[in-house]
Amino acid sequence: MLPCIEIETAPNPSAAVIWIHGLGADGNDFVPIIPELQLTGCPGIRFVFPSAPSMPVTVNGGYVMPAWYDIIGRNLMDREDADGILRSAAAITELIKHQYSRGIAYDNIVLAGFSQGCAMALHIGLRFPHKLAGIIALSGYLPLAMTLHLEKHSANSKTPIFMAHGEFDQVVIPERAQASCAVLEKLGYEVDWNEYPMEHSVNREELIDISRFLQRVLIKPSS
Repeated sequence: MLPCIEIETAPNPSAAVIWIHGLGADGNDFVPIIPELQLTGCPGIRFVFPSAPSMPVTVNGGYVMPAWYDIIGRNLMDREDADGILRSAAAITELIKHQYSRGIAYDNIVLAGFSQGCAMALHIGLRFPHKLAGIIALSGYLPLAMTLHLEKHSANSKTPIFMAHGEFDQVVIPERAQASCAVLEKLGYEVDWNEYPMEHSVNREELIDISRFLQRVLIKPSS
């Protein structure tokens, strides 16, 4: 099991958000955003922040750092590290199943990720064989896009996707993310696309929109 930081917004949470960090970061990276999301109207949520193993990253001269997979080319799509993506996908999928074993229904679990974490959230969520509550895809792109039409699972064909990007991002250029969004929409996914005047980061306006998305997908209508 991947090492994780867990924070619960209330005792006995009925929902979970698994938040996947970006290249070179770790599970601590997004812990500070929880109070900023102001989720008082939501059910109790268990936030799970896993940490990636460390590995040499080709694009950074082989420097060893936390990474979910290797990045070989600057444009992110050249010679994708499919083996690394699949290894990390298997490890993160175990975290999803672990939350289910602790009493949280799959359709109350959101996958969220930033940059490399965004890529992992999209890769896993669209292939996962049980309905999830939603996918939050921040400042990233869709990896292994050429095989998604063969590997996607119908369980998450209608799962809401919140996709957001900085207009001035020079790490994952906006055009890369926009192309990923177009692929998803062509395959019939519901994508809530958002752009913000920022670089490769998260800003206050985006956090407000993420909060609204979480409230929409996690607050169930009364019967």
